Amino acid sequence: MRTSRPPRTRGPLRTTEAEAAEADATGPAQTAQTAGSAQSAPPRPGRSPALSSGAARAAARVGAFAVCQAALMVGAGLLLTGPARGLWPVTAEVAAVEALEDARTGTLDALSAVVSALGDTTTVVGLTFLVCLALVLAPRLPRWREAVFLATAVSLQAAVFVLITACVDRTRPDVERLDASPPTSSYTSGHTGAATALYAGLAVLVLSRVRAPWRKPVAALLLLVPLLVGLARLYRGMHHPTDVAGGLANGALSLFVVGRAVLDGHTWAARPPADAVDIAVDAAARRPAPARKHATVIVNPTVTDTATRERLRLVLAQHGYRDAPFVETTAQDPGGGRTAEALRAGAELVVVCGGDGTVRAVADALAGTGVPLVLVPCGTGNLLVRNLDLPLSPAEALAAGLTGEPRALDLGRIEGDGFPAVHFTAMAGAGLDAAMLEATSDRAKSVLGWPAYVLAGAKGLRAPRMRLTVRLDGGPELHRTARMVLVANVGAVQAGAAPVPAARPDDGVLDLAVFDPRGAGGWLRAAGVLLGGGRGAGEGRAVEFHTFRRAELSFTRPQPREVDGDPVGPGLSLAAEVRPGALTVMLPARER
Repeated sequence: MRTSRPPRTRGPLRTTEAEAAEADATGPAQTAQTAGSAQSAPPRPGRSPALSSGAARAAARVGAFAVCQAALMVGAGLLLTGPARGLWPVTAEVAAVEALEDARTGTLDALSAVVSALGDTTTVVGLTFLVCLALVLAPRLPRWREAVFLATAVSLQAAVFVLITACVDRTRPDVERLDASPPTSSYTSGHTGAATALYAGLAVLVLSRVRAPWRKPVAALLLLVPLLVGLARLYRGMHHPTDVAGGLANGALSLFVVGRAVLDGHTWAARPPADAVDIAVDAAARRPAPARKHATVIVNPTVTDTATRERLRLVLAQHGYRDAPFVETTAQDPGGGRTAEALRAGAELVVVCGGDGTVRAVADALAGTGVPLVLVPCGTGNLLVRNLDLPLSPAEALAAGLTGEPRALDLGRIEGDGFPAVHFTAMAGAGLDAAMLEATSDRAKSVLGWPAYVLAGAKGLRAPRMRLTVRLDGGPELHRTARMVLVANVGAVQAGAAPVPAARPDDGVLDLAVFDPRGAGGWLRAAGVLLGGGRGAGEGRAVEFHTFRRAELSFTRPQPREVDGDPVGPGLSLAAEVRPGALTVMLPARER
């Protein structure tokens, strides 16, 4: 049985995706060439340095420069084994290797074996894997660029080395060799090249990403390792000095090529022209548009990295918002206080860059003000963005909002014992979903994304079901048992699941879902409801739905609770009501 439903406004919510209105300009020269045509026709919406990661462009450049690198290294090897083999310093290499052979001692033999092992395949591959894993798992914001830089540089060095040894046939020095001779050419030193790519790559990361006073000594020690590996290979009779020099050059070139393509501040991938903002402002000035409002950007720094911010600044400039301030949230102020300050300073448009919690805090401060909000998804769930069919790319979502129109959406207002009344934009609840959110760490969310919630939720399946009383719109009390209850302003979550499929953020009501599956069959029916749009739901079934304007829930014992993905602590009650049209959001224009 469903409760009597208040009138539900079911206007179409899906909207067309507004592309970024920006000039397809990539430099001053092109701007000059297209200025004349721009006067007669507005610039065609399209991609730009702000809206593209540039991955394809970067990959193409890495490939092209890798070919040049391989050609250079092979050419040097053919020169050493051909025209230059009778010239100095090639002719002096034999004497240098023999001098090292004469200087051998038991201690130096053992020491050189340890140093040489720092560059062998097993060591380099293993350390590269562990460092990349740490770069992804350890920081609060995963260092994906740094991990890709290191792994790709080591891989590129190895690929070029294999090509070199296939093209250049150089015999090893005619001395007693302390290691078994691998079936490869003496040119280049693979150990030295691999050590250069790994340890010098780590030195680059330490110097560019660490601000501690010890970074320079550590970087110096890391840079010393490839030199010591090369010296060890000479001592052990495995290479000529020019082979070691070739290994150093191969590793260094690999770092240069990949670093230019991947690392922030040096990247071919996403770095716009030096005058990109001027180009964007010029394009915005030529585009017919109403007067720009005073805008403020609220940014959650834990989920919005530097590269994303720079792209957002460029998109703002392309749409006439060149001087919009970026204000960061803090642990003490997740966004509400910053938004209130912006409103007092005269903000007429607020852009929020963060996850569901940041959006909730900003929306709470904007409730009832009429000041429009632009949603930029940077978190894990981004439920409101998903339900509004906005792009999940931050730059594209910003462009869609800036070129959109204001739309009034509902907010939910919820309170309970132990926390004050707050607004929510997506969902609130108690039971299994709240326990799942409490058990999911920030690190797991940053590494795995939304699947981290699923893994954490599996742990809560053993918890006993709750007993609760529900009163809707002042009606009679309903007594239920449940695994979890959801109060929803939107219907869908990640991965295509829709736990409350009828909920819409513009219908003037909220939805309540009571999940009480029993046994394997009950869980299968509940899964069918999640994936099948509510079929098989009703009183006495796995899932029960109601709609309301105000709901009061009380539990017989404290239950974990959450609001828009943020745990608010266990408690015995929740009271929720709808605030129709309380939030104004900039959305792409509706289809006509």
